[in-house]
Amino acid sequence: MPQAIAETVFDIFYLGFAVIAGFTMLTKGKDPLVRKAGIMAVLLGAGDSFHLIPRVYALWTTGLEAHAASLGIGKFITSITMTIFYLILYYIWRDRNQVKDQKGLTGMMWGLCVIRIALCLLPQNQWLLYRQPLSYGILRNIPFAFMGIIIIVIFLQETRKTNDKVFRFMPLAVALSFGFYLPVVMFSGTFPLVGILMIPKTLAYVWIVLMCWQLYKSPQNK
Repeated sequence: MPQAIAETVFDIFYLGFAVIAGFTMLTKGKDPLVRKAGIMAVLLGAGDSFHLIPRVYALWTTGLEAHAASLGIGKFITSITMTIFYLILYYIWRDRNQVKDQKGLTGMMWGLCVIRIALCLLPQNQWLLYRQPLSYGILRNIPFAFMGIIIIVIFLQETRKTNDKVFRFMPLAVALSFGFYLPVVMFSGTFPLVGILMIPKTLAYVWIVLMCWQLYKSPQNK
């Protein structure tokens, strides 16, 4: 019961923040960059809701294992939406820094995105099972991790070059999100307590959205 209460409260605040902040930026933002950030935030909240809402329901009823199918479908949807989330973040970097070329890098991001989604679609992932194969959990996250590395590097390079005060901590936030997420992929099946790292991982996403929110609140957007 304490776990159900804690996760329910946390998820309500998290999903509410992501969706409300996203819709606000999307509908009221004057700058196309802000609207793009709004789409990214809405996608974050909407995608995670497919996993978190069934999880909360399971905790309040018959337990996680009894709802393996709905949790697995939610995890599958979230895996895809988070991939698109980082692809949009890449385009936010392009727009923010007025990048006109880098076709090779763009092609690489799209390629990794397609590969990641294709791997998620493989039936060998066995999404409907409570305990899914670790090998495919690792496999589908390899291109996802490379997307994260690219995002960290390009934001780090540009923020150092331009002294961008809005996104100066973006490389750290993205690094933390992956740093907390990957141990869950690797070890949560053996050590369930590792799953608690999903909380700071989620907070890292909140931090990313908050940085984008600064763009909406800036005078240029008024």
